[in-house]
Amino acid sequence: MQWSWGVAYYASEWAIRIGALWYLPRTKETAAARTWLLLIFLLPWPGIACYLWIGRVRLPVWRVAMQKRVAEALAAAKGKAWQQSPRTRPSVKPEFASAVVLAEQLGHFQTLDGNAVELLSDYDEALARLIADIDGAQHHVHLLYYIFADDPTGNRVADALVRARGRGVSCRVLMDGVASRRSARRLAPRLRTAGVEVTFLLPVGLFRRSTARFDLRNHRKLAVIDGRVGYTGSQNLVDAEFIPGLPNRELVVRVRGPVVAQLDVVFLADRWFETKDTPELAEIFPPAELVGPSSAQLLPSGPGFQHRTTHDLIVSLLHGARERVVLTTPYFIPDETFLQALATAVLRGTEVHLIVPERGNSLFVNLAGPSWFEQLLETGVHIHLHRPRFLHAKHVSFDHALALIGSSNLDIRSFALNCEVSLLIYDEALVKRLREIEAELIAESRELTLEEWRRRPQWVQALQGVARLADSLL
Repeated sequence: MQWSWGVAYYASEWAIRIGALWYLPRTKETAAARTWLLLIFLLPWPGIACYLWIGRVRLPVWRVAMQKRVAEALAAAKGKAWQQSPRTRPSVKPEFASAVVLAEQLGHFQTLDGNAVELLSDYDEALARLIADIDGAQHHVHLLYYIFADDPTGNRVADALVRARGRGVSCRVLMDGVASRRSARRLAPRLRTAGVEVTFLLPVGLFRRSTARFDLRNHRKLAVIDGRVGYTGSQNLVDAEFIPGLPNRELVVRVRGPVVAQLDVVFLADRWFETKDTPELAEIFPPAELVGPSSAQLLPSGPGFQHRTTHDLIVSLLHGARERVVLTTPYFIPDETFLQALATAVLRGTEVHLIVPERGNSLFVNLAGPSWFEQLLETGVHIHLHRPRFLHAKHVSFDHALALIGSSNLDIRSFALNCEVSLLIYDEALVKRLREIEAELIAESRELTLEEWRRRPQWVQALQGVARLADSLL
C-alpha cells in the first residue's frame, strides 16, 4: 500500500508539472510563467496551491463587469457639471501625442484644462494643508488611504474629521482592509461614533462571504474636499517614521479645478463596491471652475482594468522622450518591456535617471530590485541611491513637458495587482518645479557606478539572482 501511494504521489507531481507546462505559457506573460513554472517544478503541490491562491491576478468576472457598470453610471450621473468641464487636448510635442490619446483610452478619463496644481514635498506641510482644508470643508470630505493609522498623525486627521462632522459636513473614509486593519479596533469606532462613515476596502477573512485576496490591495491615496480641492500622491495618513529608523520622504499633489471631479469618481466607485450605495451626486460634483493653468487627467489602475494602465503609459512616454527622464520610486521591479523602453530611450540620446532609496524596508525587494542595476548601468541609465530617509515618493517626469505623480511604484505588484491612482499633468512650469525636487533628491543621493556595482560580493549577487526569479510575485 505504501508503495502504491508513493507511486500515485510521484505520478501526481508529474501530472501537475505537465499541466502547468501546458497551461501557464498560454495564459501568462513569459516572465510570470517562468517564475511559476520554476516554483511548480521544484515543489509541485505547494506550488500549484500557491498559484491557485495568488497566481491569478485578475479580479472575478462579476467584479470586472460591476466595475464597468459603476464607472458608466457615475459618468452619466455627473450630468451637467461634468459635461461643462473644459476638456482639452494638451499641446505637447508630436512624440508625446499618441501617449495623450493612450492615457485617455487606458484610464477612461479625459484631459481637463484649468487646474491649479501644487507639489508638497514636506511631510508635515502636506499633512497640515490637508487638515486645514478639512477644517474649511462645508459640504463633504472624502478620504481614501491605503494606511490610515491609529497613531498621532492618523488621529490628527481623525480629529479634523470629527470637527467637520460637528459642523454638519458629510465625511466618508475608505481604508484598505489589510494595511489599515489595526485601525478597526479604536480609530474606526471613534470616527463612526462621531458620525463619520468608515468603510474597509477588500477586507479579508476566513468566514466572509465575499472575502478578498490578501495580495490584491487598494493602494490608493486620495482626498477630496467639497469637490473643489483634491490630494493624491505617495503619502499615507501615518507617522513619517512608522518604521523606526526610516522616516519617509514623500511627494503629494494638491489640486484645484475640474480634475478634482475625477478623484471623486474613483473614490465613489471604490466605495460602491463595498456599500452598494451612491450618495446624491448633484451635490458631490459642483460646477467646474477654471482656477489655474494646468491641464491634467487622472489615471487609475488595477486588476479590474483590461490593461496595465500605468505600466503601458510610462512605456509609451519613454519611447517619446527625447531630452531627460527622471524616475523616482521606492520599489523597482521592471519587466522586459519596461527595461527595453529604458534602453531604447538612452540609445536615442535621452538622459535617464533612476532615483531609489539606498536602504529599503522590504528584504526580498531589496534583493530583487538591484538585480537589474548592472544591466541598467551598462545601458547608460544613471542610478542614484537616496540616503537620508526612506524615499517613498513615486513620480516620473518626461522632458519638460509632463509629469506623472501618484501612488504607483515602478514594480509588477503596482502595475498588475494593486489598485493605484496617478495624476498626469501637462504644464511646463509644474514640471520645472518637479525638476527642482528631483535635483534635491539627486543632491541627497550618491550615484552608483558600474565598477562599484560589479565589486559587490559573489554571495550577494547569487541572492539577488535568486530573488529576481520571483519578480512576478513581488
